[in-house]
Amino acid sequence: MLRRWKLPTNTVRTKRLELVAISVEMLEADARSDASLGDLLGARVTHEWPPEDWAPHVLEFIRKQIEDEPHAADWHRYMVLREGLFRRTLVGCIGGFPKEAGDVEIGYSTLPGYQRRGLATEAARALIDMLLTREQVESVSAQTYHRLPESIKVMERAGMCYVGQGDEDGTVRYRRTRTDTLQA
Repeated sequence: MLRRWKLPTNTVRTKRLELVAISVEMLEADARSDASLGDLLGARVTHEWPPEDWAPHVLEFIRKQIEDEPHAADWHRYMVLREGLFRRTLVGCIGGFPKEAGDVEIGYSTLPGYQRRGLATEAARALIDMLLTREQVESVSAQTYHRLPESIKVMERAGMCYVGQGDEDGTVRYRRTRTDTLQA
C-alpha cells in the first residue's frame, strides 16, 4: 500500500487554483516517475509533467533550498493545482527566491495543455500578493525573454511594470512593489 504523506498546510488558494508548497516528499515522489506524486497531491498528473524546463538539477536545487532554509519552504516553490469538476490536476509550478535585499524574483511554468487560460496570471498574482504581505519583501520581480510575449503578458496582468533589461542578453525585467500594491 502506498504511504500517503501529509500535504503542507501552507497553501495559497485562488478561485480556480491551489498552490501547494513543495516538500521533500513531493520531490522524492516526482523523482520516482510513477503515480506516487499524483497520489500524494490527490491530483491527476498528465503526461506533460514535468515542465519542459524542469531539468533534473531543478529537483536538487529545490531540495537544497528546503534543507538550507526550512523556515522559507512555504514560498520557495509551489505545485499549481487546478480544481476540476471531479478531480484536481497538476497544471504547473511557480516559486520565488530572494534576489537582493527586499526583492524576491519569481518564476512560473504552465504545462502546454493548460496555457492561455489565465492560470499562470492567477498563480503569479496570488504568489505576488502573498509575498508582498511579508515584512522583509518590498518588491517582487520576474524576468523573461523578449521573444516570449505570453510570459510578458502574465507579468503585466499580475500587476508588474517593466523596469528594464534582465540579467541575461535578450531578457526584460518586470517588478511590482509594495507601494504599487497599496496604490492599486
